[in-house]
Amino acid sequence: MLNHATHPMHELPRALQHLLARDHDAASAEGLPRRAFLKLGAASGFALGMFPLLAQAQGTAAEAALKPVQQPGAFVAIAPDGTVTVTVNRLEFGQGVQTALPMVLAEELDADWSLVRSQLGTNDPAYADPLWGMHLTGGSTAIKHSFTQYRELGARARAMLVQAAAARWGVDAASLRTQNGAVLGAAGQRLGYGALAEAAMALPVPASVTLKDPKQFRLIGQPTTRLDAVAKSSGRQDFGIDVRRPGQLTAVVARPPVFGARLRSVDDRAARAIQGVKAVLRVPLDRGAEGVAVIADGYWPAQQARQALQLDWDTSAVEKVDSTRQLAQYRALAAQPGPRHFDADMAPLAQAPKTIEAEFVFPYLAHAPMEPLNCTVEFTAQGATLWVGSQMPGLDGMAAARTLGLKPEQVRVQVQSAGGGFGRRAIPSSDYVVEACTIAKAAQSAGVRAPIQTLWSREDDIRGGYYRPMHLHRARIGFDAAGQVLAWDHVIVGQSILTGSPFEAGMVKNGIDHTAVEGMRAPYPLPMRLTVHHPKVNVPVLWWRSVGSTHTAFVMETLIDQIARETGQDPVAYRMKLFGSTHPRHRAALQLAVDRSGYGQKRLAAGRAWGVAVHESFDSVVAYVVEASMKDGQPVLHQVTAGVHCNLVINPRTVEAQVQGAALMGLGMCLPGAAITLKDGVVEQQNFGDYTVARIADMPTIAVHTVPSAEPPTGMGEPGLPPLAPAFANAVSRLTGKPLRELPFRLT
Repeated sequence: MLNHATHPMHELPRALQHLLARDHDAASAEGLPRRAFLKLGAASGFALGMFPLLAQAQGTAAEAALKPVQQPGAFVAIAPDGTVTVTVNRLEFGQGVQTALPMVLAEELDADWSLVRSQLGTNDPAYADPLWGMHLTGGSTAIKHSFTQYRELGARARAMLVQAAAARWGVDAASLRTQNGAVLGAAGQRLGYGALAEAAMALPVPASVTLKDPKQFRLIGQPTTRLDAVAKSSGRQDFGIDVRRPGQLTAVVARPPVFGARLRSVDDRAARAIQGVKAVLRVPLDRGAEGVAVIADGYWPAQQARQALQLDWDTSAVEKVDSTRQLAQYRALAAQPGPRHFDADMAPLAQAPKTIEAEFVFPYLAHAPMEPLNCTVEFTAQGATLWVGSQMPGLDGMAAARTLGLKPEQVRVQVQSAGGGFGRRAIPSSDYVVEACTIAKAAQSAGVRAPIQTLWSREDDIRGGYYRPMHLHRARIGFDAAGQVLAWDHVIVGQSILTGSPFEAGMVKNGIDHTAVEGMRAPYPLPMRLTVHHPKVNVPVLWWRSVGSTHTAFVMETLIDQIARETGQDPVAYRMKLFGSTHPRHRAALQLAVDRSGYGQKRLAAGRAWGVAVHESFDSVVAYVVEASMKDGQPVLHQVTAGVHCNLVINPRTVEAQVQGAALMGLGMCLPGAAITLKDGVVEQQNFGDYTVARIADMPTIAVHTVPSAEPPTGMGEPGLPPLAPAFANAVSRLTGKPLRELPFRLT
């Protein structure tokens, strides 16, 4: 059973916590029998590697003592030439985990870093999150949850290599040491790991190991070029979209214009006549909808055939959302009583010397990764293999098994590198994976027996739903001349991303989805009453990079800044006063950003202003000090200085890249056109021409600085995003004298 004292529930995205808190008796790595583990090792593809058959050599005591997530055999392979291949138990989609986790393992292994390689894993239980017992890349947990795991994997492998060398030389293992991929003896002996791998694999895995003192680290903490840097910078990196199987076909889907709509009729004669088309199939889709799948021998004929379809849609039974009407409905709902997350006394509000009343509007946002959604399925009566860039391959594998009529153990998910995701590749309904499997099954029934890659176009992706929800915030704040908040009455209106999902029972409490309120109030000691409304709307929604903090950080940090301005206080000093002595990491991150930016020390160029914000998400704190100006009536972001507290930094280059990318994505929320809107149920945006994402030309100069720490690392995939928009907005407000209340920015 999960120990909540050891692993507090706030460590992961709230949306996953209900599932993660359960006992996974049937599916957890702990219950993996020896036979299944042997299958895992045999399938790893390293016939000359270090540990593929390790479990076979273990005694029953060692097997009972260690879980598959602790066994080096699933994670480490050493070839005769000394090349070390580390299997990563997460999806790599830009965050750098395919380098950082091998660094952690190689540190304890004492590997020669120049010989270290990496690969992604599968849906096998050995690659589950070691703390939560499910496959997951999300919530900025990859390093945080697998840091100790990968250290111990490296240390166990190292101990076995040392023992193998000791046996060969006939000496005490305690007299030996390791260095840079070799075992060294006191008498000058030396054997590379490649020469010892075969003997080491016959030894039992030690149940306990001693880890290095952090003072001994030679890899961890060093700026390290990513293992995939050359492939990605030269265009040679393969992603899920690049999978090619013998005889592979391509499927595209005609989806309804309104979410959940069904078909009245299909005229596919023109589509079937296009050369290369193998099948045109009417298929069920996500959320009760219907669609038409076109299967062809390439994307171009499939896309041409889709355009040739004559489809009559029945939208009579589904809600047709209109963004203008929806905002009016949200405003009306905000005035109604509702369930409360915080419930402080609001009596002092009526007598407060100063007040602020504010309304904030946040639109739907698409994830819009560079690589559109795709999934390749090879399906036979004996089983199925999926090639997909999945954030939750375990859940996706089970969904595939249900769809294909197979047992879970008959489905193998080969995790592929993904060109971004931002949460869209981790969805409880496994919508695009189920869609691909539905098509593969329907194709087989139609006599088409071939691997099929279901591929979404950019338009499919932008209009395909599962957006960051639209939100409305209202605040009434009473405070005194010293900036002391006397009462803060707050209302949030927005869809729940958990209602209707497997996580609803555990994570929607008192009618409140906790993902909608994360980031509210803390770290400031505020007397807040927080009311939450979750209307049901026919628009599919999902977590989006940094989840609730995408909107709550903007609200909190712009309002705190406004209180500072209206009481004549420096915004940094005001925040420091509110932190008191109870939030040292916030204080350290903000002070670092202030010191490195020159805030309060250097004179800004004419027409520029400072902006400040600090926010904690996923146990990491990021503070921004920015410089901005106005040009032709539009805000311009020039300079960003980040102060980051994520405890121990594994790879400074990864942290820098994550903050840079998150800051640019946060800036993108501010730009004109960064919104998904609907009219009569139809999404109005369809591609990057009418849905804005930040581009390289929008990137300001950015400097990233980290607070030194030896504490276990926390996550960095998401925390860099939330404070960027409010820091930028605060600078603009100082230039214009008007607070900004909407994303994207509206200055009128």
